Amino acid sequence: MSVLTSNLLLLLTAAIWGFAFVAQRVGMDYVGPFTFNGVRFALGAFSLLPVMFFFKEKPEDRDNAKHELKSVVGAGVLAGSVLFLGASLQQIGLVYTTAGKAAFITCLYIVLVPMIGIFFKQYISLTTWFGSIITIVGLYLLCVKDSFYISYGEVLELVGAFFWTVHILVIDRFSRKVDVLKLSFFQFITCSVLSLITALFIETINIETLKDALVPILYGGICSVGIAYTLQVVGQKHAQPSHAAIILSMETVFAAIGGWIILNEKLGVQELLGCAIMLVGMLLSQLNNINKPQSADDELILNVTDSNLDKNRGGIRCD
Repeated sequence: MSVLTSNLLLLLTAAIWGFAFVAQRVGMDYVGPFTFNGVRFALGAFSLLPVMFFFKEKPEDRDNAKHELKSVVGAGVLAGSVLFLGASLQQIGLVYTTAGKAAFITCLYIVLVPMIGIFFKQYISLTTWFGSIITIVGLYLLCVKDSFYISYGEVLELVGAFFWTVHILVIDRFSRKVDVLKLSFFQFITCSVLSLITALFIETINIETLKDALVPILYGGICSVGIAYTLQVVGQKHAQPSHAAIILSMETVFAAIGGWIILNEKLGVQELLGCAIMLVGMLLSQLNNINKPQSADDELILNVTDSNLDKNRGGIRCD
């Protein structure tokens, strides 16, 4: 597969994840956030089963697989619990803010991961610092109003971005030790169970409303998780992680476009400027990694892309 083909697959992945924010926003018209997440993450988990079957272990590896199962379940539960917090805050925040804003704020993890990497003695370049400052300026223009007021939904998305960052670091730790597909499956199941349990206590789960939200739920579960995840895995085999991170960050642009076309969400001049500045800042934070040989010390920063599959995403990840 050529590099161009890989990049196009990653761009398609970004488009699917971006429009997933729109699907999540539409779903809120019919069901509660925890019900929506519970069902879509269950669909996302089961959509991975065909991929897991395709990449199943060879007979000689089955003994190792059985030994690994306990580790991957534990890692999946931990990652799924963090994913539940990030996805819940993102979904609730979408009730109070636009799909475009939610996507841009969520993608702050691109900046936050290398920043938190400081505590793990990771090298932070000047371009990363500069990109981070630019991103904060853009975030201010996007979210803060004339009276220095930031909406409730935007606050939830900001807190959620922190949990997406923690989730990426958790995945970064365990993805090297256990099978990534199994890890994804168990974390999605964990997130689904926690979401549905919460929904049983604070929301009304109704079959009729679920039918009304069927299309956004199917898109959020099967397309955003199952299909986009597979495209990402295939695309990243022939793409540099830093290049992939930049391409996948375009999901923010697709989310804003989708919100404008489908939901008639319009951003003002200040908000559009904020989006543009944030995008520039996020791209600058990855600039130092382009064409740079990857070392063990760089992996935490570059593995933003490797872990991005769990947003959403939506997506996330949706993600």
